Amino acid sequence: MRLPRQAPSLRLQLSLWLLLPLMALLAFDAWLTYERAMSAAHIAFDRTLEASLRAMREGIRLREGRLQVDVPNLALELFDDQAGPRIFYRIRDEDGATVTGYDDLPMPAEAPLRLYRTEFYDTVFREHPLRMAAQALPVHDVGSARTRLVWVLVGETIEPRQLLARDILIGSLLQELMLVTLALGIVWLGVRRGLRPLNRLSDTVARRGTQLDPIEQKDLPAEMKPLVQALNQYMDRLHGMVQARKRFFADAAHQLKTPLAIIQAQSELALRERDAERVREHMRLLHGTVRHASKGVQQLLSLSRLEPDAGYMPTLGPLRLDALAQGVALDWAPVARGSEVDLGFEQEGSVEVAGQAELLQELTGNLIDNAIRYAGRGAVVTVRVALHGGVPRLQVIDNGPGIAPAERDAVFRRFYRGESGQSVEGTGLGLSIVREIARLHGAAVELADTPGGGLTVSVNFSAAGHKPETCS
Repeated sequence: MRLPRQAPSLRLQLSLWLLLPLMALLAFDAWLTYERAMSAAHIAFDRTLEASLRAMREGIRLREGRLQVDVPNLALELFDDQAGPRIFYRIRDEDGATVTGYDDLPMPAEAPLRLYRTEFYDTVFREHPLRMAAQALPVHDVGSARTRLVWVLVGETIEPRQLLARDILIGSLLQELMLVTLALGIVWLGVRRGLRPLNRLSDTVARRGTQLDPIEQKDLPAEMKPLVQALNQYMDRLHGMVQARKRFFADAAHQLKTPLAIIQAQSELALRERDAERVREHMRLLHGTVRHASKGVQQLLSLSRLEPDAGYMPTLGPLRLDALAQGVALDWAPVARGSEVDLGFEQEGSVEVAGQAELLQELTGNLIDNAIRYAGRGAVVTVRVALHGGVPRLQVIDNGPGIAPAERDAVFRRFYRGESGQSVEGTGLGLSIVREIARLHGAAVELADTPGGGLTVSVNFSAAGHKPETCS
């Protein structure tokens, strides 16, 4: 059985993000401290090494052309107080011959050009790392007035230097570890105190229950305001969706209340009738009422899905608007003939838009349906697709009674029928659905008079394409 993974702690994550860089900095500082300590140890020990070289230089004599060397005890006693270094020395003449000391003790890579100048260098001798001091000096023979060049080399192992640098490093690390520990404690307390507003916000949200009112941003840190603003925007969208659902249920109740009552009455009358012909008449009326109620429910569902608060985003792609509109007109041709309406289609070239085919078919079908219903028998309805000033345009034109200019904004509201539509069967939702589908495609719907009488509904699409709207 796998245990549920525990959620990571923000306080722990912040502390780790601070601890890891601090440890990296501590390691880098330790390296720098050790290098500085070794440099300081070299400076201190090089002075002793140079003093030993000078003391050794005092014991060199030239007599009768021969070098004589007397290494004074002082030259070696200078190292007695150190932690056991090994001393190596060599005195050689200008011909390279060793006068005394270790023959294979290495010379500096570049011989000093100035006399009496001490050169310090690092080398490895007999598997021991050494710190060397070398000096070239002339030796005069008082009796013969001759002068010979002599090299004096003194070296010591570097263990005492490393020990001193290590002691300095350990002392520095202990001090820095103490400071890092104190800093982490301070950071931990600071993070804990800094997260208090977040905890208060969590408690505030938890106490709200089902309330969707905006959260107050007063007395909040600046870093938390974007979070609260995002929460408020989310709750605003959620509030819009809840209100949309409430509107849907209210509209459904409004739309179905009357048809359901009629269905009940007609079914009761049909059950009471004994004459088959009268029962058939009641069933015909009942079928028409059910069909009307079914269409109303379908339109309500479409409108509920398309309105801004629903958050619906269509999938737009390139399509031929002229071909789509022609196909919808052909589908509605039998309905138009049954209503004695002359339905035609016109196009001016190929017109392409970015859209979703199902939605645009529904938009075109609603416009044709409205035109057939309200234009009346004997009317002429034309579906036209063209480019108007480079802008794709879909028009449904009829020569019916039209819509008064004062009502043209109101007809887009739900269930609004207007004075001319009271005698026509319908739900008053068609144009509302048309407007929402047009909005999702970045298009605008315009109502205008048809020359000679009637109504022209124009849907103007964007010429440069359109990205679908999202609910805010």
